[in-house]
Amino acid sequence: MSVELPFAPVDSIIRRNAGDLRVSADAAEELARRIQEHGSALAVEAADRATADGRKTLMAADFDVEQVVDRGELELPVAPVDRIARLRIDDRYRVSMEARIALADVLEDYADNVASAAATLARHADRRTIQAEDIETYFALFA
Repeated sequence: MSVELPFAPVDSIIRRNAGDLRVSADAAEELARRIQEHGSALAVEAADRATADGRKTLMAADFDVEQVVDRGELELPVAPVDRIARLRIDDRYRVSMEARIALADVLEDYADNVASAAATLARHADRRTIQAEDIETYFALFA
């Protein structure tokens, strides 16, 4: 599976949670992959909600978002998030711009939570670098 999300914004999210720790490229790649898996699963659930409402367009509310943030406040770019949303849903669905932004916001919160925990795990292991194993350990412990 190729990863749609560029690693640079994911790296930035990890760094804002890392404090004085460094971030390995493998950690950014692992988190990007996990974000993609989570985002595509959320899109499937959103498509089910839209279908139940008789719609073919995914809306922000389908992602349980009531207030859509300003696009400029997000670290994650919207275009790759749109591609992530479409990975596992049928081509007959459309994804509104508000839904794309809402999904990016949800995924960014998700990434912040994982990155914060990964930083804690790296510190606990007495390392100065957040590594992919910290991301993997988070999911082994909490998923």
